Amino acid sequence: MKSTRSGIGIAADAQRAEQTLVGSKMLAPLDRAAITKLESHCTWKIVHEGEPIVTRDSDSRDVFFVVKGRCRIVNYSPSGREVAYAIAGAGEYFGEMAAIDGLPRSATVVALEDCVLASITPQSFKDLIEQHPKVSFVVMEKLVRIVRTSDDRIMDLATLSAYQRVYSELLKLIKPDPVRTDSWLIYPLPTQAQIAAQASTTRETVARVLSHLSSDGVAERKSKTLYVRQVERLRQLCEKASQQTAKADEH
Repeated sequence: MKSTRSGIGIAADAQRAEQTLVGSKMLAPLDRAAITKLESHCTWKIVHEGEPIVTRDSDSRDVFFVVKGRCRIVNYSPSGREVAYAIAGAGEYFGEMAAIDGLPRSATVVALEDCVLASITPQSFKDLIEQHPKVSFVVMEKLVRIVRTSDDRIMDLATLSAYQRVYSELLKLIKPDPVRTDSWLIYPLPTQAQIAAQASTTRETVARVLSHLSSDGVAERKSKTLYVRQVERLRQLCEKASQQTAKADEH
C-alpha cells in the first residue's frame, strides 16, 4: 500500500523549499556551495501583509533577503506623511547601510504582502563581502543606484511642481497594453496614497490629477487599471509644466 503523507509534512516540505537564497541578486556571483553555507547562518521568518519588518531609528543591524513577497521601504515626515523610497521584491535585499556604518535604521520597511525573509548578522554580512569581492561590488552598485535616485528626487523636488511629479510617476509606471495597439496602461494601479508617497505630495493632489486626466480624455480608470489613452499628451503635459516652471524662474 502507498503511504500518504500528512498535510503537516507537506507544509513543512514547502516551507523548506522556500528557505533558499538561490536567486538573490546580491549572491549572484556565488556558487551553490557558498550559498548553502550562507543559508545555514540565516534566521528565517514569515512576515504577514502590513506588518513592520524594521523601523526607522531602531538598533537592528541585520541584512535581510526577500525570498518571497514584496516589502515597501518608506519614511515619514513629522506630520506623518509617507515618503516612499522603494519596493523590494523576491531576490532583493535591504538593511545593508546599517550593517556597514553601524548607525540606526534610516527607513521603515513594511510587508506589502505575506513575505518569506532571511536575515544575517552584520558580522556575517561583513565576512561575506570580505571573502567574496564580487559580492561587495554588487552591493556597491546598489548603493550607487540609491545615490543617483536620491539626486534625481532632490532635483525633482527643487524644480518640479506637485502636478509635474505625479505626471512623472505615472509615466514611469505605464506599459504597452497587451490587448490594444497604440494604448498604454498601469496595472495594478497603486493607491493614491502610494503614488503620493512616491511623488512627495498629498493624496488629494493625486486625486485631482487623475480626475483632470480623466475629464480631458488622457486616461481612464477601470477597477485596478489606469488606461492611458493619450500617452503623448501626458508627456506633453509634463513638458509644458516644466517649461512654465523654467519661465517662472527667469522672471
